[in-house]
Amino acid sequence: MSHRLEDVIALFDGLFLPRYRTRLMRGGDEPLYLPADDASPWHRVIFARGFYASALHEVSHWCIAGARRRELEDYGYWYQPDGRDACQQRQFEAVEVAPQALERLFSHACCLPFNVSVDNLGEVTVDREGFQMRVEARAERYLREGLPRRAAAFQQALAAFYRQDLNLEAAVLTGRRRLVEARSRSCEVID
Repeated sequence: MSHRLEDVIALFDGLFLPRYRTRLMRGGDEPLYLPADDASPWHRVIFARGFYASALHEVSHWCIAGARRRELEDYGYWYQPDGRDACQQRQFEAVEVAPQALERLFSHACCLPFNVSVDNLGEVTVDREGFQMRVEARAERYLREGLPRRAAAFQQALAAFYRQDLNLEAAVLTGRRRLVEARSRSCEVID
């Protein structure tokens, strides 16, 4: 099975560009979210270095962010690069559980393996297995209680394209139907 970046970009843009004025874009070394501004009429979810997993991860952050956060660069969150101390690592992991749980579900929908990322090459000992267990538990909770509306639509589009072999247009329509159906029972975070 081929996992082309053009396909995941087409699925995302097909689902979310019309309603949310948001595009998924290949970027450089670091991922970034940029709201629409004078230079661009659309919001941009920019994933790192053309990595498929980075695209899924950055989409998961976008699917969780509420309307107010989507107006802020990088959703208004801090990012501490490699070299975090133990306290900073705990904070990082606390905010990464939900997005990585969605990334796990997105990876499964498109038949890809998923690996948690503790994203710290510093001196601190990281409990990767404990973090993985928290991510898995959160993914199971999403499956029981429901995904945020945009995440459910994206997961549906991915599964339609990769698991059901629908073409891009049909997969996008499947996701759009899910987006509309979920509107009345939305779990979307509002902040």
